[in-house]
Amino acid sequence: MRDGEAALGGASTVQGRELSVRAVVVALLVAVVIGSSYPYVVLKLGFGPNIAVVSAFFGWLALSVVSRGASVKREANLAQSAGTIAGQTAFLCTVLAAFDMLSQDPSVGIDLRLSKLQTFLWLTTAGVLGVLLAVPLRRHYIVDEKLPYPDGFAAGETLLVLDARGAEATLAVRALIGGLIASAVLALATMRKWMVDELPIKLNAFSEVTGVGCALSFLSLGSGMLIGIRICANMFAGLLISWVLAPVFLADAGILAEGARKTDVLLWVMWPATGMMIAGGLTALFLKWSTLVATFRQLSGARVDSEDFPLRWVIVGSCVSAVALVLVQYFSLGLPIWETVLAIVFTIPLMLVGLRVFGETNWGPISALSNVMQGVFGVISPGSVQSNMLASGVTGSIAAESEGVMQCYKTGEMVGSTPRVITWIQLFAVPIGALALAFAYPLLRDTYGLDPEVKGALSSPISQKWVGFAKLLSKGTDALHPSALWALGIAVVLGVVFTVLEQKKSLRTWVPSPTGIGIGMLVPASAVATMFLGAVIDFVARKSSTKNPDGWILPLASGLIAGEALIAIVLPLLIALGVLAVAGA
Repeated sequence: MRDGEAALGGASTVQGRELSVRAVVVALLVAVVIGSSYPYVVLKLGFGPNIAVVSAFFGWLALSVVSRGASVKREANLAQSAGTIAGQTAFLCTVLAAFDMLSQDPSVGIDLRLSKLQTFLWLTTAGVLGVLLAVPLRRHYIVDEKLPYPDGFAAGETLLVLDARGAEATLAVRALIGGLIASAVLALATMRKWMVDELPIKLNAFSEVTGVGCALSFLSLGSGMLIGIRICANMFAGLLISWVLAPVFLADAGILAEGARKTDVLLWVMWPATGMMIAGGLTALFLKWSTLVATFRQLSGARVDSEDFPLRWVIVGSCVSAVALVLVQYFSLGLPIWETVLAIVFTIPLMLVGLRVFGETNWGPISALSNVMQGVFGVISPGSVQSNMLASGVTGSIAAESEGVMQCYKTGEMVGSTPRVITWIQLFAVPIGALALAFAYPLLRDTYGLDPEVKGALSSPISQKWVGFAKLLSKGTDALHPSALWALGIAVVLGVVFTVLEQKKSLRTWVPSPTGIGIGMLVPASAVATMFLGAVIDFVARKSSTKNPDGWILPLASGLIAGEALIAIVLPLLIALGVLAVAGA
């Protein structure tokens, strides 16, 4: 993986200004656009495509018009940061949808429908806390461990290529634009009724044996090219465990009926998968405790004018936002104070794991970590659907914002942005994203509906899994099959062992990755298969290339991510604005 402008060779060496009135205005406008349009994409697809490159592209376009040829990459990165954080906040529409699904089910007997004001206050307080908790970890994940964070890398690469000068940048520009156009055209070609949809392509013999297809998605292909062959191969192994071996084993053991729904298989598989990821992530942090201590010690003495956001500001801000979140959940949502405090405390180690998983695999395990919190509160408050849903919502919000923060820091490192400035713009973007979601979500819910049985409805698979797990836990932890807990214990041990062995460079290539296997067991199989294909293409291209492969492979992969992401965001926005009509509507 390469850094900054040195990677482009011909890129401009002029940094350009960073903090300006026009940059802040553009950044906040991008936050509004992304925060308003992203919920449709998430509820329709069941996952969130890369909004970092979309935000970067929007910001660069707006700023380049008034720049008169000057470098705007650092100003545009503020737009990227604001858009990403607003989008991460908007991703929590999945929680709101789960609340509505549960409230509409008379068998559950609760009402968790939030008003616009409740939504704004809840997501703002939890989101600001998520941003602040992630700030001190920048040096550990970005500087010391150098995790790839492919979405953030793609955004940085996009800005560097768009801002490039000189003949040596021509190849990178052509690769990025070519990938972007190809990805956008494919995304348009695979849509139905002006709604983004994946077109499954069956892989002949493999598909006939496993029933697993490969999504025709250049976004997933580009992500695999950036992640690399090792992690993607482990993700593919996780795919085989979940969707080839597990259904047969569970049916033969009488745990699930033969031909059980994928949702039922997933509710069993999530225990060993999440256990392996958490054990591996926490073990990796424990093995590098001295680095973390040094990072916090360095930040504790930071001056106000230093590049990093001072630790004392993080501490004060975290305490204030945590207290605000406790009060909002107590007075507005009826959750006892001690339960909110426990939810925050238990979320911190889950957040650390999520940052590592996202950094290595480009797939944020937000719903998986939230499901873990549901399980924790299934023990703490047995049978209380409201407790496990609100607690898991806290986890989801903090995890989502922390992932956005870290990928923005990755982009900032590449383009030369100041971490402190990035942090400020992110803090301003959280309430903007929360406000946009508070108005956009009810409009989408009332227009399209959330019933998965209704054609054209926004079924939100993530929300359905959230709801299914909440209903399961409402019957008490005894409803969980003992085999799932045994699988959890075995996976935890394996996660620790694999992580310890990974530390030896001579063994690392051949040791299974707990992160890769765990996330591969949870992510849609078609996406994993396509990412693995992208990693294979990257591996072969690098082996056969006689020149510097980074000069075209990385821009190409970034373009493949950017093209589909642009279409996935822009078209729903045009539909919401009435510019385009949904066919048959």
